[in-house]
Amino acid sequence: MPERGDAVESVEQLTAAWRGLVLDRDPGADVRDLPGIAVRWADCRFAFWNCVTLTEVGAGAELVGRRLEQVAEVMRTKRHPGFLWLFEDLLDDGARAALDEAAERAGLRRAFSGSGMAGDLLPVPDPEHPDLTFVRVTTDEQLLAYADLNSRAYGFAPEDGRDGIAGSALWKTGVHAYLGLREGVPVTCAASVEVAGRLFVALVATDPDHRRKGYGEAATRKALHEGGRATGLTRATLHATAAGAPVYLRIGFTPNSPVHFYALGD
Repeated sequence: MPERGDAVESVEQLTAAWRGLVLDRDPGADVRDLPGIAVRWADCRFAFWNCVTLTEVGAGAELVGRRLEQVAEVMRTKRHPGFLWLFEDLLDDGARAALDEAAERAGLRRAFSGSGMAGDLLPVPDPEHPDLTFVRVTTDEQLLAYADLNSRAYGFAPEDGRDGIAGSALWKTGVHAYLGLREGVPVTCAASVEVAGRLFVALVATDPDHRRKGYGEAATRKALHEGGRATGLTRATLHATAAGAPVYLRIGFTPNSPVHFYALGD
């Protein structure tokens, strides 16, 4: 098992990054740090902006069971669905063994899994891809294209992705967000933002019709290159889906804690 310090870094990066991104979406969003639970919930249609996570280190089965019940209670008060992001390596061995049973008792179901990842890998060279031209997101039209790529990649309705970042000033200024264009058409995107002394990568997506061409890797390298050049940071972090993890391994990221995403059961 990786050192718990890696998992702590990963969850701290999530809570710090999501604080800014969720409050950018809605200054009145539910952003709270409760005992053992961090709430980062915009209550918008973009489910990734509706987030709860457990924060205690070494929590046992009994405590985790109580926390899962509390998380489910929080989620049931919301209008829009979201996810519990659960970092497995924060838990003790007994809690990990009993996790799915405890989640089921709380009314939660595992939706999908991924991994926290990090690396001292900056600076990254400016990438080149024969098919792509990169542009930074600076206009509302480009921001909508970025949202639409995420909707297509993750199976959301177009309106859901747009509800997450349409109209944002932060995404056009403070976030290093890039579109990869093929013959002038956006086909991939990635972003990086400075978070607590690290460069955090977020919302990497590629149009499903253009996968397995190296586009997502090139876009991620572009976001890292430009974010690193602007900030001078040397360490980067992200949270990867199982499908995306091999891309980040090639760039130089190392996995840390498995992350399981839970939604409310039907």
